[in-house]
Amino acid sequence: MKHSPTLLLFLGVGVAGLPAAEAPAIDHTLNKPAWVQSRYRLPDFPKPSPEKVFAGLKQFQPDGSPYRTAIEDWEGARRRIANDPAWTRWLAGQQAQIDAWIAREHDRRGWSAGWNHDFVSPADGSFLVWTPDVPGEDVQSLTSRTGERVAITPKLFNAWVGTSRKKNAAMIGQAARLFRLTGRTEYAGWAAAQLDFYTQNYDSWPVSTAMGMPARLGFQSLDDAIIVAELVEGARLLFDWAGPTRRQTWFDGLFKPEAELLNRSYQYIHNISTWQRATQASIALLYKNDALWRIAMDGPFGLRAQLEHGVTSDYFWHEQSMNYGNFIVVATQPLLTVASLIGEKERLHTEAAIVENLLLAPLYVRFPNGKLPNPSDSNSIPDAYSGRLTEIYRILPTTPGLQKAGATYSWDTLVDPPEKPAAPAHLPTIVPANLESSRFALLKQGSWQVFFHYGQLTRAHSQAEALNWSASFNGSDISHDPGTVGYGSPLHAGYYQRGLNHNVPLADGEGQLSWNPGVLERFDTDEAVVTAAQPFYRPDVATRRTLRIDGAALIDETSITLTGARADKPARLGLALHLQGTARVPDNFEPVTQADFARDRTEAFRQWDDVCSATFEDRTTLEVEFPGERVLTITFETPGPFTLYVGRSPDRLPDRRAGFYIETQGHTEATFKTTLAPRK
Repeated sequence: MKHSPTLLLFLGVGVAGLPAAEAPAIDHTLNKPAWVQSRYRLPDFPKPSPEKVFAGLKQFQPDGSPYRTAIEDWEGARRRIANDPAWTRWLAGQQAQIDAWIAREHDRRGWSAGWNHDFVSPADGSFLVWTPDVPGEDVQSLTSRTGERVAITPKLFNAWVGTSRKKNAAMIGQAARLFRLTGRTEYAGWAAAQLDFYTQNYDSWPVSTAMGMPARLGFQSLDDAIIVAELVEGARLLFDWAGPTRRQTWFDGLFKPEAELLNRSYQYIHNISTWQRATQASIALLYKNDALWRIAMDGPFGLRAQLEHGVTSDYFWHEQSMNYGNFIVVATQPLLTVASLIGEKERLHTEAAIVENLLLAPLYVRFPNGKLPNPSDSNSIPDAYSGRLTEIYRILPTTPGLQKAGATYSWDTLVDPPEKPAAPAHLPTIVPANLESSRFALLKQGSWQVFFHYGQLTRAHSQAEALNWSASFNGSDISHDPGTVGYGSPLHAGYYQRGLNHNVPLADGEGQLSWNPGVLERFDTDEAVVTAAQPFYRPDVATRRTLRIDGAALIDETSITLTGARADKPARLGLALHLQGTARVPDNFEPVTQADFARDRTEAFRQWDDVCSATFEDRTTLEVEFPGERVLTITFETPGPFTLYVGRSPDRLPDRRAGFYIETQGHTEATFKTTLAPRK
């Protein structure tokens, strides 16, 4: 086995997890992972000297640290506004926005916040368009992203309230900044009155336990953590103006009970836990409360533990979604910023370095089109260049972040203008890598680049996608993971989390059950080949996949074997594949209704359109046309007779893509070989 030098760059040391047979599940009845209650320890992801990793992209400070001391120069900001017409126009836009917001009532005592993932179209599961118009008062219907009118229901109204409350909390900070800049006390008065409103009415909102995690301001504790983080920032900006009595009232009636409420759930390693602990720590810093600081930072599942056990040795978040890694950065940025502003950086140097690495690691697995691989159940396909790189420059400056920050008009660049990067911003060259502690592998040779997701580290946000792959050819997107829709949509659990949505093997139409880290059997950069197995793919089902780049061809060899009690019970064994193009279907294919396609299979099969099929012996080849008139041939091979189904499968809604499903019947094992190559 030959390894890429990228392994050294990533400091990947392997996952010190559990044997696949002993992979722990989450016991939701106790709201904590089974491994917390058992003899198993938390996953161990060594991260020695995190500040030195990805050093070529970081902007180091005079003290040798990548963690910068932020500046809040309001006097300089006023000069910039007065002397630069572009800044003057920007400020006018900010004032118009906040003035329009203040003119409306955006939160009320009797409103109950719903789940933002419920704010979806009942027709296709895509998110609805949020506007500040109050449903049922200002407007009598909602609008989907494709323009359809959607009737207002109590669930949709509450979901609208949940978003509105978050936006209102953010506007408190905006108004406070306008006060600090302009001296206009009406902005401070409105912002402080909003903090008073949440303090005085805090107990009027019942504790929501709809998702097993107590919340008052939002639907779930994550919502509370996000809202309170914004309220803390608003309070910080108003601290001196409000005076000791008023700000202590905010602590006693709002921040202290919220810190206690946030501590009542998610006592394990999770992205929501990170939000909770970071928000608690921000309250502790602002109010100099050492007892709360120790709970938030140093408890068994405090922020230090979240970053130690939740960030892999390759610097990806252990729930695997690239967007959730970015979410961890969003969660910790307010804390790292306030610590920097008030002279408490020394308390968070290691944590800041780990957070910065979470932002930079994805750049090393980006596709040529600027997109990232999309494992787990993210609601969107993330861009490789995260806007967070620009937004976090005040405390964690990087060369690519500073380059873009210099052309950005924002409150941050107004009060703390970015310096020019010390070196030109060059994104890293993509090279093959086995990111073992994250259960990812990257192949790259010739025109092909392939991302292989060969296992998972936790059930949280996992989908039935172990052994899934995504690929590009000559810079074109050949196959990607679409992620999922809003979690409140039936399509989330009914299709997007299911095996049929991924490039994976299926037994009787079903993909992986639960999660499993899998077994990496081979990774060879010289031969451009990787092999991984899932011995416990489903009960009594084992799978193995080898991906190989051979010249201009990508070759996939996947096996599925029934074991144990199923070893002598033949089943339908198949393989799903999705390509970002249009299949050229030969004339010998016959139409298949959705009902027939789904018969004796899962309901997920009802989501494909325009399905047709044909039977073959041993092999068949057809063509797929991709944007830009690129055509690839795809050859399917499996011994004996098989049926190939071709249809349009759901992609990022409302888009569709070419879906293929190859199936054999009456076997206890099957091997499928798929070859993708340019048309000759």
